[in-house]
Amino acid sequence: MTIDWAHGGATVLAAFLASLVEFVEALTIVLAVGTVRGWRPALAGTGAGVALLVVLVVALGPLLGRIPIEWLQLVVGVLLLLFGMRWLRKAVLRAAGVIALHDETAAYAEETEEMKRAGRAHGGWDAIAIVTSFKAVVLEGLEVVFIVIAVGAVGDRMIPAATGAAAAGLLVIALGLVLHRPLARVPENALKFAVGVLLSAFGVFWVGEGAGFAWPGADLAILGLIGVFLLAALVAVGLGRRALTAAPGTAES
Repeated sequence: MTIDWAHGGATVLAAFLASLVEFVEALTIVLAVGTVRGWRPALAGTGAGVALLVVLVVALGPLLGRIPIEWLQLVVGVLLLLFGMRWLRKAVLRAAGVIALHDETAAYAEETEEMKRAGRAHGGWDAIAIVTSFKAVVLEGLEVVFIVIAVGAVGDRMIPAATGAAAAGLLVIALGLVLHRPLARVPENALKFAVGVLLSAFGVFWVGEGAGFAWPGADLAILGLIGVFLLAALVAVGLGRRALTAAPGTAES
């Protein structure tokens, strides 16, 4: 049971947190489009984007079973590590104050102004609204699909990964329907910090598995890797804050 929790629980958590961030960003754009340009084209673009993502998942899923497990572990591990470290780097820099925190309210305002400057639609359908919503859903959704496949396929944990992503999607949709505003109070940087740690740990674990390394404790090694990355990230935040205090003119834009 401990190994199941260590592996399956971490899979659900990683997929949920990562998907939550992506869904919030997509929701912000869709809300801006719907508010300014109308809800029919915004929802039409959203629906088309979701349909494309479903087709991609159905098409890619069976192909994974044809790839040798060692290759799949190695490739997915490298991709997860690169993906996680990118998120973790930005989260560390934001936590240290080197770069500004991401603001969904500001992003919503910027997207709203852009939609207003685009002018009104000609004809029955608003192509700008449809394409903008479609692009937002597909771009953010592709990252969700990648995360679900990456953290779920290698260890035969696709159902826990998909469950985590689905729970995040349902939560964001429900809050969006109730609030009709961007989810500005979601601690996005903290989520990206946690997701960066989790995905990086999964990445190192799968690279080791693909290379034939026998991890001490088997799946329990994931918990140890999570602890290592978390500790390293917290140390990096402290060092970043100290460096910023010593040289305030060197902040990254």
